Amino acid sequence: MLELNGLLKRFVQQNITLLSDNLVGIYLHGSAAMGCWNGRSSDLDLLVVVNSALPNEVKRKYMDMVVELNKETPGDGIELHVVRQAVCNPFVYPTPFELHFSAWHLERYLANPEGYVEAMKGPDRDLAAHVMVLRHRGKTLYGKPIRDVFGPVSKEEYFDSIWHDIANARKDILDNPMYIILNLCRVLAYVKHDLVLSKSEGGRWGLTSLPERFRCLVQAALDEYEKGTAMSLDNGLAIQYAGYMLAKIRRTYETLS
Repeated sequence: MLELNGLLKRFVQQNITLLSDNLVGIYLHGSAAMGCWNGRSSDLDLLVVVNSALPNEVKRKYMDMVVELNKETPGDGIELHVVRQAVCNPFVYPTPFELHFSAWHLERYLANPEGYVEAMKGPDRDLAAHVMVLRHRGKTLYGKPIRDVFGPVSKEEYFDSIWHDIANARKDILDNPMYIILNLCRVLAYVKHDLVLSKSEGGRWGLTSLPERFRCLVQAALDEYEKGTAMSLDNGLAIQYAGYMLAKIRRTYETLS
C-alpha cells in the first residue's frame, strides 16, 4: 500500500485543481481500503463526488489526468466513478454516474475521447456494492466524511447489485476463475452473516465454511490472488461449484429476507 500513497496524494491534488469548488470528496474502497491490495491483480478503486454535472471539456481534462496516473498504477490500474452528491444521499439505485474509467476502457477512450466522455454516463448497479463497502470499510482521502455524503444502501439494493455481478457465474467461472470463485464466497458470507468482505477475506471464510470438495478450488483461487500462483482449473468441478454457490446464495437470501 505504501507504493500507492504518493500516487493517491497526486490524484487528490489534481482533483482539487481540476474540480475546485465543485469537488465534495474523494473516497477509497475495494481491496486498498480493506488492507488486502496487491500489485499483481488488484484495482485501485475510487469514488469521486461532485456537486454539479461536469461539462464535457472538464471531463476530457479529467480523463487525461486519470489516464496518465493509470500508467503508474500497479495491478489492474484505476477503477473510478464520478457521481453527483444528489444521488448519494438519499442513495439512488441504480445509481447515475457522471463519468467512469477502468483500464478495460482505456483503448476506447484513446480511440475516441469526445465520444467516450459523451457516452460514459448513466446508471450503474455496481455502485450500490461500492457504496456499501465505503460505508462499512472505506476511507476518505479528501472532503466530507463518508457517512455525511453517502446514505444507507438497503439490503435489497445491495443484493441486487452483487447478484447481478455473479448471475452468470456458471459461464464466467471458466473465463475468470479466480475472481468468480472468491466473489461467490464473499456474496454467500454476506447473505448468511451480513459480512462485507474483500476477495481475500471471502476466500478465507470459504475455506472454513464450504463443503470440503470445493475447498481446493478456493485455496487455488486464493493462491493466485495473493501469491500470483496460476490456477490449474478442473472445469467440471468449477461448474459444479458455481451451480452450488448460486443455488445456496439465492436460497439463503430468500429464506432470510
